[in-house]
Amino acid sequence: MAPVDPHSFTDSAHPLTTHIHLSLYFDFPSSTIHSTALLSLSSPHSGPLFLDTRSLNVLSVLDPQTRNPLPYSLSEPDPIKGQNLVVSLSNHSSVLVVSSTTPASSALQWLNPPQTFNKTFPFVYTQCQSIHARAVFPCQDTPAARICYSARINIPRQLSAVMSARHVDRRPPAAGEGAALPCGDALWCAEGRVVEEFVMEQPIPPYLFAFAVGELGFRDVGPRTRVYSEASPAVLDAAAAEFAGTEDMIRQGERLFGDYEWERFDLLVLPPSFPYGGMENPRMVFLTPTVIKGDASGAQVVAHELAHSWTGNLITNKTNEHFWLNEGFTTFAERRIVEVVQGEERAALNIGIGWRGLNEEMERFSDNMEFTKLKTKQEGVDPDDVYSRVPYEKGFQFLWRIEREVGRPVFDEFLKKYIATFKFKSIDTETFLDFLKTNIPGIEKKIDLVLWTEGTGIPPDAFEPISNIYTKIVTLANEFKAGRMPGEDEVADWQGQEWELYLENLPKSVEASQILALDARYRLSESKDYEVKVAFLQLAISSRCSQYHGEVEKTLKEVGRMKYLRPLYTALVQGNGRQEDKIFAKRVFAEARDCYHPIAQGVVESIFSKHM
Repeated sequence: MAPVDPHSFTDSAHPLTTHIHLSLYFDFPSSTIHSTALLSLSSPHSGPLFLDTRSLNVLSVLDPQTRNPLPYSLSEPDPIKGQNLVVSLSNHSSVLVVSSTTPASSALQWLNPPQTFNKTFPFVYTQCQSIHARAVFPCQDTPAARICYSARINIPRQLSAVMSARHVDRRPPAAGEGAALPCGDALWCAEGRVVEEFVMEQPIPPYLFAFAVGELGFRDVGPRTRVYSEASPAVLDAAAAEFAGTEDMIRQGERLFGDYEWERFDLLVLPPSFPYGGMENPRMVFLTPTVIKGDASGAQVVAHELAHSWTGNLITNKTNEHFWLNEGFTTFAERRIVEVVQGEERAALNIGIGWRGLNEEMERFSDNMEFTKLKTKQEGVDPDDVYSRVPYEKGFQFLWRIEREVGRPVFDEFLKKYIATFKFKSIDTETFLDFLKTNIPGIEKKIDLVLWTEGTGIPPDAFEPISNIYTKIVTLANEFKAGRMPGEDEVADWQGQEWELYLENLPKSVEASQILALDARYRLSESKDYEVKVAFLQLAISSRCSQYHGEVEKTLKEVGRMKYLRPLYTALVQGNGRQEDKIFAKRVFAEARDCYHPIAQGVVESIFSKHM
């Protein structure tokens, strides 16, 4: 008996779950979901079965056939893994768990009507990566345990639901469906309720389980793609325009990587509190509204989430210690799609921003270089705390290095074979390396595979991109250090990515007068592109230019994306920062905290505990 994953109680001696059928009753006034989860196992089992839970009230565990209670116990809470639900089975091949979420669920964000766009109805959505599915229902919450699922969602009739699954039906509740639930049949079938049914027939890791419930509208933007958001014509129209090229990207993805296996590729633009840029939930990608930039550049985030349809969703890392297999491959695949759809210069800019980000992560982890490796050790480590660009950008660099060695045609064929061989499987780094060495014989003599996967830092054969636009922007950034600001003719055709790369290549701290002069000319602090705005504000904070505190506060209160929260809060509180900046950061967080997703709340709190 041994754990299969440092972040899960799941035991290698126990059968894995193959299917979960969920009945979910949403009680918005109490921010609670009452549920039954019917877990089907790969084989009959006698003895203990371990399931992951966190912040759940487990009410009963039943034999699905007889509805007789089964013995169970809950371990003391582990700060990272939650609680181990130990169920005693006797030749059972399925088990029914009755539970309720609590308002402390780390997976769920409940928004009151004033926090929504139309301010009329409440909204709730999930974020289950990396280990938060266990805060919605008990499960073997490890990517090693792939599941199919079906779900009945009972919600108020004015609302609608979307899931990372195929929508089957919207219908009145039926008597008997709620009998085993804590809410009972009376509430399940109450006036004004409706049931939405979904089914996911392809096996997915639990972190890809997702739903959102609220007042939703949609626009069709392609034969396989519909854009959803809160029912606001302005948001829907802007999203439809931004993502109009999605079908072209899907076709290019299929040409590069093989068939698209998920039937539909719908997009949900969430409220501003969503903690990530995008989440690759199959069939229903979740997106932050900050990717709607008005110039179609937000489609690059969509390209990344689309690429996950092959690398991450189709082939998945077995545990978070091999996260680069998801993100390095996906970053590589995303840039191949962007190169075809938007051109080589745009892809090179993308790589350049990533290269700068990778170097910054080396500084961030300078006191714990374990997390600059591709294959990491994460026993006793919360994956949210060490989430970084390393698996994305170092993983990309590793694959790019292999491509340069063998040539693009050979590597393209390798990628297609890799995806076809391991689709719908969860694998580790060793499995990938064995496959690489078998299919590209002698590669280990030309590239130090151990250094790349197990070494710290950036290997010497990593590659800073070379392109005219990249070189020009870095040169201009170097000239700024000597006091020269770029001329308006030099930046006339710049979009957000050009400015982002420029700002990230400036020194971490410059004279406040330089910051003010740059902003007076180009109004970067007022940019509608948050990548540009946050990069500028970060520079202003580190240059002790407190004139921008008002803009920093506004930004921290209007978005909950961790890509923006992490650098701004860190800049305010780290090192020998000024005491007034630290006091300011604590006040802003206290006022904004309830508008952040629980994952983002935890990340900001860990920044404070490290630096204050």
